[in-house]
Formats: sequence, C-alpha cells, structure tokens
Amino acid sequence: MRILGLSALYHDSAAALIEDGKILAASQEERFTRKKHDAGIPRHAINSCLEIGNIKLSDVDLVVFYEKPFVKFERLLETYAAMSPAGFSSFRQAVPLWIKEKLFQKNVLVRELKSIEPNEDWAEKLVFSEHHLSHAASAFYPSPFENSAVLTMDGVGEWTTTSLALGTGPKLSIQKEIHFPHSLGLLYSAFTYYIGFKVNSGEYKVMGLAPYGTPKFTQIIFNNLMDLKADGTFRLNQRYFNYCTGLTMTNDRFNELFGAPPRKPSEPLTQFHMDLAASVQTAIEESVLRLCRSVKIETGAKNLCLAGGVALNCVANGRVLKEGIFEDIWVQPAAGDAGGALGAALAAYHLQCNGPRIRPASGDAMRGAFLGPNFSQNEIERKLKAAGAVFTVYKDSELLSETAEALASNQAAGWFQGRMEFGPRALGARSIIANPANSKMQQTLNLKVKYRESFRPFAPAVLREDVSDWFDLDCDSPYMLLVSDVHSSKRLEMADNNKFGIEKLNVVRSQIPAVTHVDYSARVQTVTSDVNPKFHALLSQFKALTGIPVLVNTSFNVRGEPIVCTPEDAFRCFMATELDILVIGNCILRKAEQNADLGLDYTSTLEPD
Repeated sequence: MRILGLSALYHDSAAALIEDGKILAASQEERFTRKKHDAGIPRHAINSCLEIGNIKLSDVDLVVFYEKPFVKFERLLETYAAMSPAGFSSFRQAVPLWIKEKLFQKNVLVRELKSIEPNEDWAEKLVFSEHHLSHAASAFYPSPFENSAVLTMDGVGEWTTTSLALGTGPKLSIQKEIHFPHSLGLLYSAFTYYIGFKVNSGEYKVMGLAPYGTPKFTQIIFNNLMDLKADGTFRLNQRYFNYCTGLTMTNDRFNELFGAPPRKPSEPLTQFHMDLAASVQTAIEESVLRLCRSVKIETGAKNLCLAGGVALNCVANGRVLKEGIFEDIWVQPAAGDAGGALGAALAAYHLQCNGPRIRPASGDAMRGAFLGPNFSQNEIERKLKAAGAVFTVYKDSELLSETAEALASNQAAGWFQGRMEFGPRALGARSIIANPANSKMQQTLNLKVKYRESFRPFAPAVLREDVSDWFDLDCDSPYMLLVSDVHSSKRLEMADNNKFGIEKLNVVRSQIPAVTHVDYSARVQTVTSDVNPKFHALLSQFKALTGIPVLVNTSFNVRGEPIVCTPEDAFRCFMATELDILVIGNCILRKAEQNADLGLDYTSTLEPD
C-alpha cells in the first residue's frame, strides 16, 4: 500500500511517500521553490516523492493531509467570539483568507491532485489526520522503540499545543492534551518577536543567543506570564499576549513588564536582549523537564519520543537526556510541521489501514533523514557544465584526500552528496564544512559565507566512535538534536573571562573553538559508516591528517535561503559566497578557477530569516 502524506498552507509545506509502512521519500517544498518556509501546496515535493518512488500519482492508494481544517477554523471562531470586540481587525483579515483557501482545503487539495492525475477520484482517496497525532506518529513509528511515551509540543495545531501519547507496536493513542492559547511554542515565539527576530524562523536565533546572557528575567516569566505546575502543565496569562486576536505576539503590558518596546530588526542586540533569550530558554527547559518527569511517573515508560516545533530546541533535549529521566530518547529530525506530512502518512497506514509495524534491525526508520532527491554523476557534470562551472572529476579516494587536505588548510567547502536531507538540519548531504580547530572559522562562516549574525553557533559533526572523547555524550545523535558540552579534556583555560555579550565570541575555549559555544556547549551530530559512508570516510581522512575526528557542519545556504537542493543551487550559492571549494558528487570546483563573471550577489533578494 502506497500513501502520500501532505502538510501545507501554514508554513513548511512538505510531502512524504511511504509504501507498506516503509519511508521512501520526503521533501520540503521550500527546497524546490527557493522560498524559505514555503507554505504553498507542495507540488514540487509531491513530484519529487513520486519520482523517487518510481510511481505515478495514480499508483497512490491514499493521500493524507496532516490536520483537520474545520477544527482549526472552529478554534479561530471560538477564540474571536470569546475575546470580542478585541481583535476585530485581525479577524477581518483572517476570515476572508480562510473562506477563500483554508476552510475548503479538501476542494483545494482535490483540485491540485486532479491537475496531476485527472482520472482518479481524489475526493475518496483524500483523508485528514489530526495535527498532534501526525506529530506523534512522525516520532514514534520511525523510532527504534517497540514501546514509548510520545511528547509533542509546538505552537498550536487545531486546538492542541502539547500532547502525551503512548505507542506500542503499531498502536498509538493520545492520552492527554493541553489546549490553545496555552502553548510553550507560542511563549517562545512571543520572545522571538519581542527580541526582534522573525516568528517561525528566528527561534533558533533565540536559542543561540541565550548563552550570551543570564536568566535574570525567568522569575518574572513565572510570576507574571506563566503558571507552571509541578507536573509541567501550565497556563499563560493572556493579559500580556496579543496572538489570540491581534497582529503581534505581545502587547503594551508585556512591554511595560520588561521596560522596553519590542526590538526592531535593524536595532543592535544588547545585553538586555541576551538576558531575555537566556530567561525564556531557562523557562522552556524547566517546563520540558517537569513534563518529562511527570510523563515518566504516569506512564512508567522507559523510552521517550519527541516531536513538534519545541522538540527542535536541542538544548532542552540535551537537558532531558542528561537528567536521565528515560533510558533513551529519540527526536524526529523533521519535528516541525514538515514532519507532519510523514506522520500523517504513517498514522493512516498503521491506525486506519491496520498496517503492521516492522522496525529496522538497527537504527531508526529515517535512515539518516536522507529522503530527498539524488543526482547521478552524469547529471551533476551536465548541470555544472551548463552553468559554466570549471571542475575536476576524481575517484572516491582522491576526492576524499583532496577535500580533507583543503579542510585541514582552513578552506571552507560546500559538500553536496547523495540524497537531500528532510528537516531543517544539514547532516552531511547538503552541508558547508570546515576545520573546527580554526579560531576564526565561526566568524568567517557567519559573516562571509552565511551572511548572518556573528553570534550564531555552528554544529560539530563527529565520528560516532570518537564522540565520547570530545563531548560529554556517549550515544547516537545523528540529527543534531542533542546539545552537550565539549569534553573537559578538550577545553582550554580562558585568558580573559571578564567579557560580556558578543565579546565572549572571540575567546578560544577549546581545541575545536569553531564549534564550541560560549557556554562550552555544542549541538552534536554523530556520523556512522552505515548511514553516511562518504561523510564518515571524509571525517576519518580529516582525523588522519589532523588528529581531530570533527568537522564544522552547517547548512549549505545563505541567510534567508533554503538549503540547496540541486547542483545549480549549489553552484549559485558557491559563487555568491566566499567558499573556497565545492565538492559535488565526484567533482571538485575551486573558486580561483571559476569565471569571475559568474559571481553574483543574490542575497539582497532574500528576506531576513
């Protein structure tokens, strides 16, 4: 049985294809349209999944949308009715859009499916899941666990913002829920907005900014904004928020509470903003830890699966792991709404169609999250030639040697290999990689390659067999969703620890300063030879040259742009940045050999992220 899962019309649209419960393909629409967080119908992602599965749309038995639009519209109407006349301007803007597009999503989706395959009765083949059930299914079914508690946390689905589910074999059922407007995701997004970053995009920045500050406002959050109970359940005081009925996340009372208006994106970041970030991050971590402890007590589960946008907060995930509340945890790498497409398909197969669950002999069913399109060597060479690129083709062993030597000599490389990743992280298929021992590399990559704020940290990719020698971690972390500290044996004495804020960035703290955040933390990715053999081989080659089994690994894109998808995307990004080399398939491109006339600055056309 083939099932196509879809998420769309809010943010991070995606499509996923499964066959008899096995995940064949999954991609986000943004990678194809080059519009970050694209919310449109995922036409390109659908076609990509069908191409990877080598099928036509008519071969699909069921199409599943990741949530129920009528229930979501009910929440919108009830919220406005309960809080009227406040928020009429927001209501006036929202309702026409709902009536035009979102309320009648079945008609919209059927029309889109018919445009691809007109001879099928899509009204019969199209079904709808529930938002948090889709999240829970995306976490539990691909996990390595036969039995697990499943905690999902995000902004809001239809009504639910937090849910607890239990999974056993093919069965999965939601046990408890917390409902809108009380939401950890919306609390974090409110501070994202207040600090001056873009909601549904800048939350990563808040997490990265937090270690520069001190959590001096956490108690103000607990005293005024949030009633957090011992078991982790919570309520948000709506007197301080505007997201229910307004066009902003916070209101004047929120401004008065913290003594300042929201920061404008053009204004500088100050210690005040860093302290706010540290404070909300601490509040979220404490909330998640309390929820996890109560889940453990209530269910007795040994394992925990996590999904929903809050599960992308890898610092909180690392705290859960370090506390040892559960024997093991597993986080869906596409934990946000894009992953809902996959979860919807899996939920339909196991719960509606009673399909059996067959777990892989080792690891998880995401297979490293390498679920997107691939390009053959012939395709790569043809596309590069058409783009005007100058390249040299190498055998595998030569390619690895050349690349490792370039990295060891502090060149920054674009690395484009195999199938594209599904989810927000580059994991060694569409990555920018560099030498972590270079103390200037973080600033160089942020300012000259990524064109983004200098404070943002980079993740280390490390050989799985060496991870415990370099980090306070001794488990698999293939998806960059666990933060741990750099091992004490690799840390350095700081010459000057009296610095504040962004000044801390220039202090060398370890033998791998480019991936060591100001609090000694790192967002670790472990790499194994069975899941990503070429990247593992490169790390091994780099270790042989330098003694360091670690590389800087960040997504292959610039600020405001989705991760590259095609060879053309990769070449364009390469030519628009100060990357030194591009390694794509078995081709190596060196910047000095390229036609300078092909260089371009397309960053001005991209929206801030």
